[in-house]
Amino acid sequence: DSMLAMAENVSQDTHGKFEAGKGTFLLNGKPFVVKAAELHYPRIPQEYWEHRIKMSKALGMNTICLYTFWNAHEPKENQFDFTGQNNLREFIRLCQKNDMKVILRPGPYVCAEWEMGGLPWWLLKKKDIRLRENDPYFLERVDKFQKAVAAQVADLTIADGGPIIMVQVENEYGSYGEDKKYVSNIRDMLRKNFGDNVTLFQCDWSSNFEKNGLDDLIWTMNFGTGANIDDQFRRLKELRPESPLMCSEFWSGWFDKWGANHETRPAADMIAGIDEMLSKNISFSLYMTHGGTNWGHWAGANSPGYAPDVTSYDYDAPINEQGAPTPKYWELRKALEKYTDGKQFPVPASIKTIDIKPFAFSKVAPIFSNLPEPKSDVNIRTMEEYDQGFGSIIYQTTLPELANGGFLTVNDPHDYAQVFVDGKYIGTLDRRNGEKQLSLPPCKRGARLDIFVEAMGRINFGRAIKDFKGITDNVTVTEDRNGYHFTCELKNWKVYNIEDEYECYKSYSYAPIESVSPDSTGRLPRGVYVGTFNINKPADTFLSFEKWGKGLVYVNGHGIGRIWEIGPQQTLYVPGTWLKKGENEVLVFDIMGPKEAVSFGSKTPELDKLLVKKPLTHREPGQELDLEGSKPVVSSSLTPGNGWKEISFGTPATGRYVCLEAVNSHDGKDRAAIAEMYLLDNNNERISREPWVVMYADSEDVEGVNRSADKTFDLQESTYWSTKKKDKFPHFIVIDLGKEHTLTGLQCLPRMESNAPSAIKDIKVYVSSVPFKF
Repeated sequence: DSMLAMAENVSQDTHGKFEAGKGTFLLNGKPFVVKAAELHYPRIPQEYWEHRIKMSKALGMNTICLYTFWNAHEPKENQFDFTGQNNLREFIRLCQKNDMKVILRPGPYVCAEWEMGGLPWWLLKKKDIRLRENDPYFLERVDKFQKAVAAQVADLTIADGGPIIMVQVENEYGSYGEDKKYVSNIRDMLRKNFGDNVTLFQCDWSSNFEKNGLDDLIWTMNFGTGANIDDQFRRLKELRPESPLMCSEFWSGWFDKWGANHETRPAADMIAGIDEMLSKNISFSLYMTHGGTNWGHWAGANSPGYAPDVTSYDYDAPINEQGAPTPKYWELRKALEKYTDGKQFPVPASIKTIDIKPFAFSKVAPIFSNLPEPKSDVNIRTMEEYDQGFGSIIYQTTLPELANGGFLTVNDPHDYAQVFVDGKYIGTLDRRNGEKQLSLPPCKRGARLDIFVEAMGRINFGRAIKDFKGITDNVTVTEDRNGYHFTCELKNWKVYNIEDEYECYKSYSYAPIESVSPDSTGRLPRGVYVGTFNINKPADTFLSFEKWGKGLVYVNGHGIGRIWEIGPQQTLYVPGTWLKKGENEVLVFDIMGPKEAVSFGSKTPELDKLLVKKPLTHREPGQELDLEGSKPVVSSSLTPGNGWKEISFGTPATGRYVCLEAVNSHDGKDRAAIAEMYLLDNNNERISREPWVVMYADSEDVEGVNRSADKTFDLQESTYWSTKKKDKFPHFIVIDLGKEHTLTGLQCLPRMESNAPSAIKDIKVYVSSVPFKF
């Protein structure tokens, strides 16, 4: 009935118009400043959608901005799903019911720290596919997806009396490449599917928006809390002096990754930025206003290198993961009051949270005694080649005789590989750390080798989104015979595909937990554990998994997310709407085995408990860089202020290792900072940073923040390397480029805040073909 009532309301609305006017957006001919809250419907329990929309409205927003996630809507080729959590139309109708306009961002790529940036994994079954390019198969699939989205919501644009005021073309394409023809193709699909009356726009960073900017689209900028706002819009104003200005992603916080500090951003900086924008008639969308949760296996990963994201997408946003207002919320609401003509909407009541008493798990299904029927293959294949998108995979073969032992090389484990010989655990290869090699003990010919690989989220940013899972190339074993090394490639594999599906885990053979005992490290067996807890009245809770290893959790069949003992996240958010009165089931697939198969529910989350073994810095205790005998290829000064700086080496230099020496800073203080850097080749082109690794940094601020040296090439302009407050100049970073290059220059971006705090003034660059001495 409510849907019918809303449908009638839609038809009664007058047909409207949203467009770019002179220096302002126009809604039905009148100036309109967009105050948008970014919310992602698949990250919020459907039963709470309206609560989150009302929370955003009460904050002082007039619009909801949202991505559509292709991989959620088309989990298998040609099988579309717009039901339940994926009911895009229902979500947009709820926005309209609450008098909120909508900005639709249908991709096809969305980034969003979401698995593969929203692209479906099954695209990778075509190994030579070119993602986000004019690849005929890719464009054909995008067109089908865009048609499916349009079939759901094209009649909800403002021209048809609906709430959708703008539709985005692709997403931050300047951070991926330069291809106006491709971006034009996506624009043409949207025009075809949504009609000529819809307003289209594209978003990018101020440093790269010109690369792909199309003449007939509105251009908007993305930047973070603390950025120098006039500087971010300077170039756009030069090119289009009368264009309305909008920050289409103003980053309220940041996302967390496994094994790093929980990210926060100050409320004061966020509010100052929004206040400044609104005082200048600049529209904005607050990314995120409410982040929500990466349910199941949907959390993505960042690169260069491999940095998987945690389950919580709390984002340090004004509305927290559970939907409650934070101190940021109240401060921002107060600041927005003066831009809402003093009108405020009531803040909805918070959703109740409960504690749940500790409960023990009762049954276990050890994974090695519950393997599916194997497939046989001479050569290694990736998960995708077995038509598997998510979960784990075990590769099994036999070893040659290793009289003196040897070492195993896995090229490349994606993402977390545990190695066993004759059932005995040998060691782990963690892609985050670039690990590919393990020592093997002496063994007889025919010893069984198992490589148990867990796939984590596919990379969601940059060129590395083409991210195959399992083992991506080959496996070799090397034996040392009297000082001679003999290497052979291992063949003839049995392959066990372990799908990440609740029904798959439930189908295993379970035994009472009393029938298993801990190993020598104190862990219970790797496998699936099932336990139950009872409650009288369902409400939201945060289940603790601090005693567990690594894996995935289901509650009453709902994929609640990933766990990993390293932190910083130690609890998982469980919505009360997914619980029931009486008995509730928790299923955990733990690929390491728990220390104790127990859990409990808490009213508050634990998102900031790092139990990581790997240091966050890039310097061994007592390690000092020795540059004696090294001559810089260039000694130069960088200009002050915001924006990219470039220096030329004069004479090209060849090498694999580069050392930057920061001599001093423009502000005269001891601190140095770099947001992003590139090195240029002999064609004056930026070289790929995918293989880069930090070998040394003399000072990195990682006390409760993530300002390590790898932030200089993490593809994110709003994160940065910073030295510690009291460490004196000079400061050094040493980077291994992965292979030898001929280099001609350096490009460097200081912090994006006004006056570029801690910007380096004088700099020296050293290039070497052999590693620097320490």
